[in-house]
Amino acid sequence: MSPHLGAPVPLPLPTSLEGVAFVEVLRGAEAPDDVHPSLLVEVPHGADQQVHYDALRSRLQGELPSELDHFFHVNTDVGAWAYGRATAEAVLEANPTRAALLVRSLIPRTFIDCNRPATKEGSAEHGVTAGIPGYVEDPADLELLNSLHRSYVELAERAFDAVCGDGGFALVPHTYAPRTVGISSVGRDIVDRLHEVYAPDLVETWPLRAEVDLLTREQDATLLAPQGVEEKLLAAFSLAGFSPVANDTFFLHEATLGHGWSAAHPGRVTCLEIRRDLVVEEWLPFVEKSPCRERIARVAGVLAPAFDDLLATAPSAR
Repeated sequence: MSPHLGAPVPLPLPTSLEGVAFVEVLRGAEAPDDVHPSLLVEVPHGADQQVHYDALRSRLQGELPSELDHFFHVNTDVGAWAYGRATAEAVLEANPTRAALLVRSLIPRTFIDCNRPATKEGSAEHGVTAGIPGYVEDPADLELLNSLHRSYVELAERAFDAVCGDGGFALVPHTYAPRTVGISSVGRDIVDRLHEVYAPDLVETWPLRAEVDLLTREQDATLLAPQGVEEKLLAAFSLAGFSPVANDTFFLHEATLGHGWSAAHPGRVTCLEIRRDLVVEEWLPFVEKSPCRERIARVAGVLAPAFDDLLATAPSAR
């Protein structure tokens, strides 16, 4: 939104912070240089590559479980950054006068979770793991991780305030593992337990998760996502050949920062999970995986029209 006499001046946008977040502003081909982003894509689990894991692991001093990167590759949201960015690109192609702000966490959730408060408390009943895993115990490591987490949360808060606070909308993309494997807490034995549940003779006995799960409501069914987006996305994903649900495996739990952003900006934030085997080249649990361009485009092709409709109501569109 270009400032003019009498109009509020948009808040400044955050910028990249080494080891914490990659921040990018995408502008449509016809967007003025000063156009304010009306779309935010915030990816709290964006650290999905081995290089992200290695970069932070090398800074930690305390003893951690052997082969912890196996947990990283099972648990990281590979594909979330890819389909989030692809959605933003498609939105800007549909209306090249717009701009989008993208925020990607560079902090692996294996060490501290940027979609949780920085505590060792979670909600096992609802499958919400703690922000700080039980195996992180070294005081110096905890100090470093808390500092990184605080920096990311402050940056993300500025992003949500700058975009959603100015009448824009946010997409918070996630991916989740194909199956619910019955591990509700994360301790020092996490790698051994994962090796057990992913044994070839056992893994397919675990229940398969929904292909798409929209996280739009609190536990009591209070809607925090934009009005109508739940129905629109359920229909659009179904039409595209997916089997979507809403608030099935998860919902907007108060122990997540996704809930916090949604509650702070009601009607402005859309969170969702896509099953990882539907966005990567090949799903294998303990190794690095690559997003599949065609599968990413399929997801973005569903999300972009819904956000195009939402953004038609944003101040920059009027």
